[in-house]
Amino acid sequence: MSARDFFHTIVKNALIKEGWQITHDPFSVSFGIFVPVLDRYDTQI
Repeated sequence: MSARDFFHTIVKNALIKEGWQITHDPFSVSFGIFVPVLDRYDTQI
């Protein structure tokens, strides 16, 4: 079992014991990053 799976279960169970309601397991968060890529060798002659 990977470390993520081990800690995921522990944290999830602790939250449930504290009264949290788990609605999405796993909850995915998406965000966009725009990285402009310039070709430094692209020259116009």
